[in-house]
Amino acid sequence: MGARTLEGKVALVTGGSRGIGRAIAKRLGRDGATVAVAYARDETAANEVVARIRKDGGSAFALRAELGRHGDAASLWAAFDAHAGEYVSDGAVDIIVNNAGIGRSPDLASLTEEGFDEVFAVNVRAPFFIVQEGLKRLRDQGRIINISSGVVRLAMPEIIAYGATKGALDTFTLNLAKELGNRGITANSVAPGIIDTEAHASWLRGNPEAEAHVASLAALGRVGQPEDVADIVAFLASDDARWVTGRVIDATGGAGL
Repeated sequence: MGARTLEGKVALVTGGSRGIGRAIAKRLGRDGATVAVAYARDETAANEVVARIRKDGGSAFALRAELGRHGDAASLWAAFDAHAGEYVSDGAVDIIVNNAGIGRSPDLASLTEEGFDEVFAVNVRAPFFIVQEGLKRLRDQGRIINISSGVVRLAMPEIIAYGATKGALDTFTLNLAKELGNRGITANSVAPGIIDTEAHASWLRGNPEAEAHVASLAALGRVGQPEDVADIVAFLASDDARWVTGRVIDATGGAGL
C-alpha cells in the first residue's frame, strides 16, 4: 500500500460502481479517504467496489443516486447523510468527484429534444446542483473534480450534444474555482480520451484493429486505462495540488496533437 495522502478525508464519487468512477473510488480509498460510492442502478457492482476498498484496508460505503431528474442532488445528499454518520463524525465531505454521465449522444440531425434534455440533465444539471447542495458539507480546503472529456478541444459532430455538455462542465469548473477560492477550495476538470471501460467494451476489447486505431490517436501510443485517469484525480484531490485550480487537465495521452 502506498502513502495514505488522504487519511481522514471523505470523498464522494458519482458513477463510482464501474469504469473510470470505480478506478477513482478505489484509488482514493487506497490513499486513505473514506469513499462514498454513488451508483444509479447496479447495487452489486457498487458493493463490489466497497468490498475491494475495504479489503485493501480502506473505508467505503455505497449509496444509490439516480441522476437526471429534478431533486436528484437533494436525494443524493440525503442518502449520503443517512450513511455518513457511521463513518464521519460531522457528516462533512472533503472531495466531490462528479464522474457520472451519459457517454454519448446522437448527431445534430438525429438528436431529439428529449435526448438533449437527458444528456444535459445528467452531465451538467446534476453536477451543478450536487455542488450547490454539497457546499453545505464541503470543508474549507476541499476539492471539486469534474470529469470532462477530450472532445472539448476536438470537433466531433457525431456526439455534438455530449461535447456541449462537457464544454459547459468546464465553464462550471472555471467559475467554481473563482467563487470558492476564498475558502481554499480548488475546482478542476479532468478530460479523458477513449478509455478502456465497459462503455467501449463492445467495439474495443478483443478487436485488434480497433485497439490499434485508438492507440494510434494518442501520442503515447496505447489505449488509456481507467487507472490513468484515477491517478490524476488522486493528485488533484491531494494537498500536492493545493495551488492548481480552474484548470482542465488533459488525460488523453496526447490525442490530437
